[in-house]
Amino acid sequence: MNTELLGVISIFIISIVLAIPLGKYIAKVYLGDKTFLDPIFNPIEKLIFKISGINSTEEMNWKQHLKTLLSINMVWFFLCFFILLFQGSLFLNPDNNPSMSPDLAFNTAISFIVNCNLQHYSGESGVSYLSQIFLMFLQFVSAGVGMAAAAMVFTAMKERTTDKLGNFYNYFIKSCTRILLPLSAIVATALVFSGSPMTFEGKDAITTLQGDHVEVSRGPAAAFIAIKHIGTNGGGFFGANSAHPLENPTYFTNAVELWAQLIIPFAMIFALGFYLKKRKFSYVIFGVMTLGFLLLVVPTVMSEINGNPAIERMGIAQATGAMEGKEVRFGPAISGFWSIATTVISTGSVNSMHDSSMPVSGAMELLAMMVNAFYGGCGVGILNFYIFIILAVFISGLMVGRTPEFLGKKIEAREVKIAAFIAILHPLLILSGTALASYFAAHDTAMGYWFNGNATGWLNNPGHHGFSEMLYEYTSSAANNGSGFEGLGDNNPFWNITTGIVLLLSRFIPIIGPLAIAGLLANKKYIPESAGTLKTDTSIFGVMVFAVIAIIAALSFFPALALGPLAEYFTLK
Repeated sequence: MNTELLGVISIFIISIVLAIPLGKYIAKVYLGDKTFLDPIFNPIEKLIFKISGINSTEEMNWKQHLKTLLSINMVWFFLCFFILLFQGSLFLNPDNNPSMSPDLAFNTAISFIVNCNLQHYSGESGVSYLSQIFLMFLQFVSAGVGMAAAAMVFTAMKERTTDKLGNFYNYFIKSCTRILLPLSAIVATALVFSGSPMTFEGKDAITTLQGDHVEVSRGPAAAFIAIKHIGTNGGGFFGANSAHPLENPTYFTNAVELWAQLIIPFAMIFALGFYLKKRKFSYVIFGVMTLGFLLLVVPTVMSEINGNPAIERMGIAQATGAMEGKEVRFGPAISGFWSIATTVISTGSVNSMHDSSMPVSGAMELLAMMVNAFYGGCGVGILNFYIFIILAVFISGLMVGRTPEFLGKKIEAREVKIAAFIAILHPLLILSGTALASYFAAHDTAMGYWFNGNATGWLNNPGHHGFSEMLYEYTSSAANNGSGFEGLGDNNPFWNITTGIVLLLSRFIPIIGPLAIAGLLANKKYIPESAGTLKTDTSIFGVMVFAVIAIIAALSFFPALALGPLAEYFTLK
């Protein structure tokens, strides 16, 4: 067990150490400084902009950034929707997988566009290779969109008074070519040499050691798995995701995939410090996020290591910990660590079944997504945290009787209203969706078109855990995570359409808000720092931000957690 814990700690520390130079590189990319990859990517980017007819040097204000961002996402949605809807009749489908129903295609297209990858299908049988390739493309561009939005906010924070905030296309293309693509190539290479398939051939027929004849699904998995983690997407090429032996063959690949999902969210925080030339400020942000992460991960790992008390009372030894739903090649410690890393960072990939996690672990997984402000996904993690910075600065200003200021700009009613709306929207979407589903299930409602049968039919587990499954599904959707308590029957019109709507709202409104706040602040007159200016690069301010996150985000969900995983925990005790 000590060896397992050493593996967890080593992966975490290595990720932090490597994130600092990567953050410096990312800052140089967005600043337009020279980097060692310029000779490779300068000609590629020039060709892309020449073919598309885009002027990458044209400055945009925040509204133009937003218009461009929303427009290209709408185009990708319709392309993906029609490919999924007709994939059974299209090429690159050697296993003859059928086309998706309209509601499932709607959910899947939205899910991959918003960087969530909530999969209500199984990869082996649910999509063709053509669909997998297009979904892989969406994993690049959805991550690139989040990073480009963060780059615009970085620019707004850096400039004194301006409405010229760089070019969205420039930030977007550089995010994909200079950051996501090289890192994905490294991870994909490691996976290929470790046994993950990379082929366009169909299923392979094999004979097992006990003489059974089975067909094993293959495909261009290594490339898909690499960007699913580097881009904090999380969608599995296979239905079992990273618990599948071809998607995550060994402890080494497990470590690589963990590092892959940690590295860019970590690096983006350090990139902010290099970009603004305020490294101490980025260290404060990273410290707050790390404190929150550790408060979630430590109880989870300990809970999984100690095993199930109900099994212990039966006199059954659990020397290896709680192993239900986990792979023997990984063990409970690193499976527990992964479950928090993937929910905090909003990757959503799994190397164990979260539905089988201990109740404390389930509560921590849910809370990680409910807070949705520690590390987060590519780019959007720092945008979520930016909202809490604005609220913390405003509250701090009121406490000392001064006009709130952040980086030389006055924070006034308009910015605070936007930040408050974004902060309230997250629990609203989660709790209202869960309340609706719970009402139908509690009354065993006949759902008609929305579900084939009565609402209790989508629950495989009654009581507290069944409630947790419904709560988890909407929490995962609202946090752009994509993991699930898979005891829930979710591939039906009710869940496909309602979670699809939550996915849309919870992705784009929390991007619109920070972009609007940053753009409005950038336009304001710069106020030089004075003796009375609130310092945002101190541990005191870090504590204030953490308190705001705990009060606004975490406490909003306590009643729901009490009804679900916490009630289940006390039932086991």
